[in-house]
Amino acid sequence: MAAACAEMEPAAAPPPSPPPAASAAAAAASGSAELVCAQGRNLKAVLCQRCGSRVLLPGAATFARRELLLPAMRKKAAAAAGGGGDLLREHWLVRDMFSFENVGFTRDVGNVKFLVCADCEAGPIGWHCLDDKDSFYVALERVAHE
Repeated sequence: MAAACAEMEPAAAPPPSPPPAASAAAAAASGSAELVCAQGRNLKAVLCQRCGSRVLLPGAATFARRELLLPAMRKKAAAAAGGGGDLLREHWLVRDMFSFENVGFTRDVGNVKFLVCADCEAGPIGWHCLDDKDSFYVALERVAHE
């Protein structure tokens, strides 16, 4: 059964991402201030939590708040058994897929592709709806920063 993008989100789609100054203020309020510059972009490189592979260079993404439901990160055997997911709210928004240094995409799950580390296949670390070709979300909780 195909899942639409709206089914992956717990509520109706939020308004477009706020302007950079508002993004930086939102990050400061959430405790992510050390990761976001005044323009709302990532100050540090984004890395895979498991293998340390570089996913994004500094300045390649914008901080965004959006509630997205991502499947839980677990081994393939556990994933086959099914299970729940995590509701994540803080993300790096990437507008161009070629901005990534190292990311893989899963097969389509309805209208969604999940983002994984291309080196060790840890994930999903993010989400991409096929209806919106210019929005790739990487969950802050699913990656490391340096």
